[in-house]
Amino acid sequence: MSTLEGKTALITGGGSGIGAEIARTLAANGCRVAITGRRESRLQEVVDSSPVEIIFRVCDVGNRDDVTELFCWARKQLGTVDILVNSAGINIAKRSMADLDPSDWDKLLQINATGAYNCIREALPQMREKQDGVIVNISSVAGIRAGLLGGVAYNASKFAMSALSLTVGEEESKNGIRLTSIYPGEVETPILDERPVPVSAEHRARILQPEDIAAAALMVISLPPRARVPELVMIPTTQSFT
Repeated sequence: MSTLEGKTALITGGGSGIGAEIARTLAANGCRVAITGRRESRLQEVVDSSPVEIIFRVCDVGNRDDVTELFCWARKQLGTVDILVNSAGINIAKRSMADLDPSDWDKLLQINATGAYNCIREALPQMREKQDGVIVNISSVAGIRAGLLGGVAYNASKFAMSALSLTVGEEESKNGIRLTSIYPGEVETPILDERPVPVSAEHRARILQPEDIAAAALMVISLPPRARVPELVMIPTTQSFT
């Protein structure tokens, strides 16, 4: 596997959960890392708790102007962004079609799907210029199997994110740019707090942890340029995939 020394990484949703753990993992493996999210206090906590330098900027990935400004800032702070991780994602408690508020549908699509599009769109020109780059999109098994647990808006947003990743991955492979969709099953992250039925501590301990997804992301990112992983599914050992 190739070294990540001197590489740069920008991670959305970096203030908690999977995004924060990927940030710590990449920083520990030699990357210069920047994180972004909507809550400054959470981003600051990640920066303060990291033994290796991580920088941050507040951004709403669903706002295209915000994302443009984010990438201008990243270019000044990091130079070219070599690695983009789209980990920003939300869900809501009232998620069935009967209960879903149309504004929540809009919000989930805007952040989970359009947010990834906005960031990929900004990252691609500089990656094309270098003929190199890695984009990891943290989707969900809800993006390949539309079950009732995720809810109609979340499922739709993750299917959209998965289609975006696969299509752009095919288009940009000729430019040396590799895209991967990681589809985790249940993961112990703050998004569980939005479940309609509270999740027990015992259940949280049995499912995937953020460091499991970070290890998978590190593997994908560390592979040599000749190797591309379009899709990677990870589920808890006790979870069914049928």
